[in-house]
Amino acid sequence: CERPFAVLAERLGVSEQQVLDGLADLQARGIVSRIGPVFRPNRIGASTLVATRVPEDRLEAVADMISAHPEVNHNYQRDDEFNLWFVVTAENGERLQQVLDDIRRETGCRLLDLPMEEDYFLDLGFDLRWPA
Repeated sequence: CERPFAVLAERLGVSEQQVLDGLADLQARGIVSRIGPVFRPNRIGASTLVATRVPEDRLEAVADMISAHPEVNHNYQRDDEFNLWFVVTAENGERLQQVLDDIRRETGCRLLDLPMEEDYFLDLGFDLRWPA
């Protein structure tokens, strides 16, 4: 819809400005990092999942470098040999590769590029309906 925050405000019984102010507050406090649509992978643009090995003493710095790229949706630490994972989405495959090359150069880390070959849809059972 043209004004999703107005629709959300109506459902919550508050003004559109209150919703926008609330989201700005959540972003300023680091609780919410991004608000935007989610599209099926590779239907619009190009995306990939990436894993890398980062020395523990560099993990936070490398994660910050990676997150500084607007094409990176999120990154997360895992207890594994490949301890930092992230998703990159770009307008096309060429830009996607450019972002990966930039991250390799900036971090000095080797990247394991894991493009999706087949998609699966899982129902995690979250009830996303707002109570009446």
